[in-house]
Amino acid sequence: MRYKNQNIAVLGAGLSGSAAALLLRSEDAAQVTVLDNAEEKNLLKSTIDNLLSQGVRVIGGAAADEDSSNYEMVVLSPGIDPASRLARNFSERQIPMIGELELGWRSCEIPIIAVTGTNGKTTTTELLAQMLNACGQRTIACGNIGKPLSEVAREKKQFDVLTVEVSSFQLETIKTFRPSISLWLNFAPDHLDRYRSVADYRAAKLRIFENQTPDDVAVTNAVETLPALRARTITFSAYVDQADLRLFEGAIVYENKAALRLSDTKLRGLHNIENLMAALAVGLARGLSFRQMVPPLCAYEPRPHRCEFVREVGGVVYVNDSKATNLDAVEKALRAQTKPVILIAGGKDKGFTFDPLRSLVKGSAKSTILIGEMAESIKRSWNGVIKSEIASSLADAVERAHALAEPGEVVLFSPGTSSFDMFKSYADRGDQFRALVQALPPPEP
Repeated sequence: MRYKNQNIAVLGAGLSGSAAALLLRSEDAAQVTVLDNAEEKNLLKSTIDNLLSQGVRVIGGAAADEDSSNYEMVVLSPGIDPASRLARNFSERQIPMIGELELGWRSCEIPIIAVTGTNGKTTTTELLAQMLNACGQRTIACGNIGKPLSEVAREKKQFDVLTVEVSSFQLETIKTFRPSISLWLNFAPDHLDRYRSVADYRAAKLRIFENQTPDDVAVTNAVETLPALRARTITFSAYVDQADLRLFEGAIVYENKAALRLSDTKLRGLHNIENLMAALAVGLARGLSFRQMVPPLCAYEPRPHRCEFVREVGGVVYVNDSKATNLDAVEKALRAQTKPVILIAGGKDKGFTFDPLRSLVKGSAKSTILIGEMAESIKRSWNGVIKSEIASSLADAVERAHALAEPGEVVLFSPGTSSFDMFKSYADRGDQFRALVQALPPPEP
């Protein structure tokens, strides 16, 4: 066993950290300790009980930050910032450190498709999993969604390939991680509450290509400027013609032949067209034909919180795009609308401004209603180009939008930043928006 007789620390007691700890125990590590600077009473009791039952030691609160025990290795959960006090307690002692993604990779003997990008990762990962399974190639969507890679590695189920969503946080700490197929969907500024600059964020994401060889494949967006890659490339774009998969007369085209007609799918918007293109490119790299791939892609149902139609009330359409946690996602959501928009935006301050959306908002939205930590900042960013008002809560924002909207318009909830200032997650935020809209009274006859 790779970790036999080793004393190993795992930082973070969430899903990824727990999966890493249990994988290490299954591989006979002598002692595994999970450390989390949240107080133990605030950690999920079922998770702690499960770890303790498997012989894993758990240290919470200030004691985790100050632990001075000797460890041969440290595994970092993606939610733990390497610059945090908890992580620095180990890095400053020069204890070798890897991430949970790297740990899972080292214990896998299955080819990996790795999907990254600022937006569209989850949709594309799910598209791929549905397509590959329908075509007889057994896979599971995992990584940054579903099960952590370490959990999949521990379970040792029979798969032909793993479809892994990977975030910049996970890629920060790789050493040997090498996907047989890497997929770069797009890039836009994000996570500046964690990274010192956009360049640092981009550098973390680019590590997806770091260990690939000419035997591997890189599926890339043709409009992106990327460094020279060692892997063979397949390109796609819904915006330019200089790509292997491109858009022409309502169809995705490959080698000048229509591969998939957009009217046959349940996905809308150019961003989703690119997600479909990326999935087709991966299928080509896996030796599949369009005849095999197209039916499962056309059957794919979009998940909630991604430009999700909620309800029409009095001729006003309400759209839940709570998954929009950065400016690029808001831009795509606005461009996908064909009617005047009342935009509800705002949330946690992630270290960027909404200035880049000034001209688009001016041309696409009738008015904006702002919520959360960033409400005042966004109002300043859009001062002079659009009417903005600040709501005290999401419920207040929905009520204001309901009062403002006229028949033939769209109320679009596309926050443009993360949710943790007011909600548990983007899903919780979107669920609350949906419930508020469903509770709106019908128009008077």
